Amino acid sequence: MELQNKATSLWGNFLNVKMVQIRTFHMTWFAFFSCFFAWFGIAPLMSVVRDELALTPNQIGWAIIGSVSMTIFARLFIGWLCDRIGPRKSYTWLLILGSLPVMGIGLAQSFETFLLFRVLIGGIGASFVITQYHTSVMFAPNVVGQANATSAGWGNLGGGVTQFVMPLLFSVMVVGFGFSEAVGWRLSMVVVGIIIFLVGIAYYFLTQDAPDGNFDDLRAQGRMIEKKNVNKNYRQALRDPRVWVLFVIYGASFGIELTVNNVAALYFIDYFDLTLVTAGLVAASFGLMNLFARTLGGIFGDNFGALWGLRGRSFWLFICLLFEGIALMIFSQMQVLFLAIPSLIVFSLFTQMAEGATYSVVPFINKKALGAVAGVVGAGGNAGAVLAGFLFKNMIDWSEAFFILGIVVTCASFLAFFVRFSTRQEDEERANFAAANIETLRRRAERANAELEEGLIAIRSRDQAPQPQ
Repeated sequence: MELQNKATSLWGNFLNVKMVQIRTFHMTWFAFFSCFFAWFGIAPLMSVVRDELALTPNQIGWAIIGSVSMTIFARLFIGWLCDRIGPRKSYTWLLILGSLPVMGIGLAQSFETFLLFRVLIGGIGASFVITQYHTSVMFAPNVVGQANATSAGWGNLGGGVTQFVMPLLFSVMVVGFGFSEAVGWRLSMVVVGIIIFLVGIAYYFLTQDAPDGNFDDLRAQGRMIEKKNVNKNYRQALRDPRVWVLFVIYGASFGIELTVNNVAALYFIDYFDLTLVTAGLVAASFGLMNLFARTLGGIFGDNFGALWGLRGRSFWLFICLLFEGIALMIFSQMQVLFLAIPSLIVFSLFTQMAEGATYSVVPFINKKALGAVAGVVGAGGNAGAVLAGFLFKNMIDWSEAFFILGIVVTCASFLAFFVRFSTRQEDEERANFAAANIETLRRRAERANAELEEGLIAIRSRDQAPQPQ
């Protein structure tokens, strides 16, 4: 059965945190932002870590792969866990436990211990699945694409912000407090770990699983599927070929973003002779596009869905991926900075719109196993990043690696035509979409009537007030 009382408007109630749907939206994007920041917090400091631990290019490549490999398994597990215990408890435990390796990486004294903590930190990348799950159960079909895209996009923004905030925090530790560089990068990660620990505590107390309550209470009332059916629905989702098509597609969008987040700063340092802080600022421009780019992908996904149904969402996904691949190939050929930066930004725009477009489709694949679908597709992003990471293990020139990835993404875009829906589901979702729009109009009319009545009461009170003699 489908959860009820989902919000039919995002932007109309954007600051109304008394609504549990809106409050959850803001908490979940901020939690994901914190996790993404912590996940890639070490990336802009890798030149310092490389010098201190004497890391070879091959070892740096393994660190890049390790940072995203753990997340594949974590995302597969966390989707199942959301269906079992709900997103609220899942996020709380992930943030609290994930803070430990974030702080613990400061204990690394060799490549082996550094790689171990880098792999463990990758577990917090599963936060993306919970974010998408939580917004999917809170928002109706007419806005779920933009709700998913905005929450994920603003969360991914952490990958851009960390590119310039971590070098600044590192500078404060070294210059402001007088610590050595070896201690400075370690203390910087401790600060980040404390922050996500506190966010985990806040998430537990400020959110709930669904619009009408937490999963435990809803199951007790017979208003959602029992825990014993979760495994069966999970297996059913795994047998759906559309899930695995989206797995590959997300690997070609989010997987590329993860790879760029890991290598961008070093790429601009080594290929364009930039300083640590300047390279961080340039690399940040890629992630900062999440402020609006992924939201655009979701908004257009909803609009294409309004015009052409679920197949319209799939076609929009194809467009985004196609232009992402073309833009990546163009970026790979740029050899001067003033051309590389704008091409990087255009590439970033289509990459993140493709991510938003993907998760405007995901909520409609299997509503009974939403966690499974979100988890598997999300894991595809990390699987793509792992495979892409092998190209940066000093095997070939990094510009050639980017060009090859551009070709792969372009080819993957045509897989979007295999994400199809039955006529029955198309008709059902059109009806749900129309019902959500009607509900939005009804609520707007109620607010307008309430405001009109308040205005009339104010006028009557003014007219009935005693006039001064």
